[in-house]
This record gives sequence, structure tokens and C-alpha cells, in this order.
Amino acid sequence: MKITVLFPTKTEASLFQRDDVYVIISGVGLTATAIATYKAIQQNTPDILILAGIAGAFQNSALTIGEVVLVESEVEGDLGFFTPDGFVHLAHLPLEMDFERRHTLGCPHLPSGTPFKRARSVSLNAAMAPFVDTTHVDIENMEGAAFFHVCLQEQQKFLELRAISNMVKIGDDNWDMQRSVLALTDNLHRFIDLLLQQE
Repeated sequence: MKITVLFPTKTEASLFQRDDVYVIISGVGLTATAIATYKAIQQNTPDILILAGIAGAFQNSALTIGEVVLVESEVEGDLGFFTPDGFVHLAHLPLEMDFERRHTLGCPHLPSGTPFKRARSVSLNAAMAPFVDTTHVDIENMEGAAFFHVCLQEQQKFLELRAISNMVKIGDDNWDMQRSVLALTDNLHRFIDLLLQQE
């Protein structure tokens, strides 16, 4: 099985070393990730593409720092416009406008029998954006929605693994990078081993 792993940053990839996978540093954000994902698909032709990184957890998620989750869905959270009544996300427009399907993206490749909790994610250009509806999501990141979108468009098998580095709270920058990157690394190895066993 040909596996390629995308990490948004060198920090997130810093502890991961493995000879049987190809590693790419995609860059932070939706645009950089879209480009890196497309190039990885075209140039590497992987059997499976994995996005691995850290994420913030919302208070309603019951997740804790250091936990690692498998992402089941992504929303491009700050894609919308402001009205006198506040921010309107494109996915929240009337269903007949067909935006819901386009802006809430699911992963159809989630494996069974893994020890990882599943999480719903929102991808934001601005971390902890105060106007975004987080009622139905567990975590936030800055890359996942672009990754999901390109993989779905290109019919590429994909998965996303995230380690919780912080609780999402404006004004609170108490991130545990060391713990989350270590947890991400350990669990990414476990995850790849499971995928190879299921091959």
C-alpha cells in the first residue's frame, strides 16, 4: 500500500520518521493545503492520503489536550458573508440553494475497528473566529476542508488524523505543542500499522 502523509508544518512532522510512507509539508491554511493535496495526488498516486496535524477542541466536544481523533467531516467555517443580523455561512442558506452539500464535506473512507474517537471539524482561515457557528462541530483547524474537497473531487482515498493541542477560547493561547505532537506521532504510527494490517 502506497501511503502519503501531509503535515501542515515542520513542527507537526518533526518527530515522525518512517521508511514506508512518503511525507509532505503542505503549508498552513486552505490554499496551501489545496495545492499540496492536488500535487500529492498527481505526482505520488498514493493508495491513501493522510492529513495529520494538531487541532483546537471546542468546550462542548468533551475532548482533552493530547487526545487524537479521526475526522469524519469538515466545514469551511468562514465561507460566507455578514448581514445586519450577523454572519451567514453558505452552508446555512436555504436547502433549495444546494449549499449544504457543497460546504459540509464527509469522509467516505473511515475504517472500522480503530481505537480513535471520531470528530466533526470546522476549518477556518482565522483561528477561533468568533462569528462561526460551532454548535455541531468538535474541533477546529486551518486545512481540513481544502484537503477533503480536493480528495473528493479527485476521487482519492483519504483520512485525517488530528491531535488536540488546545481548548478553543479567544484570549487563551495555552497550547501544549510538545504533548500534542508526541501524541500525533505515536498514534499516526499506530494508525498506519492498522491500515497496513487491513490491506
